[in-house]
Amino acid sequence: MAEVQQQLQALSAEYQAVQQGTLMRRHGSEHKNLIFCAELQNHVNSRQKLESQQQENRAVQKEFSGLADDAKIYKLVGPVLLKQEKTEAVLAVDGRLDYIVNEIKRVEKQIKDTEDKSDAVRSKIIQVQSQAQPQDQGSQAQVAA
Repeated sequence: MAEVQQQLQALSAEYQAVQQGTLMRRHGSEHKNLIFCAELQNHVNSRQKLESQQQENRAVQKEFSGLADDAKIYKLVGPVLLKQEKTEAVLAVDGRLDYIVNEIKRVEKQIKDTEDKSDAVRSKIIQVQSQAQPQDQGSQAQVAA
């Protein structure tokens, strides 16, 4: 009974940590030290930053589409404006957008993996609780007798 309680407490703590954006990683056997990191929150923040960058680059792309081919485009590099060809600027923005889209997909996969881990812990908790209930009822019946 005490072993089930300890297991339930450990799973409960793990689940709470995952829900708060802190994911536990086990190294080696189940009883070794747990290392905490704020993975879920970091992934969500990364996705928000990437989506913001994506919006900015789409706005630039839209501006470029309205420009003539011979339009003068300047790129800010530090405190200096450098002249840039339109095709070069368009390619740079398109490349950034491709990179951002791929990064968003990668981060969304990481978020899903973290959520799956949370669901797995929740399932373990439910399983341990359901196993503990018949034992509790059996011990209460013995005490009553």
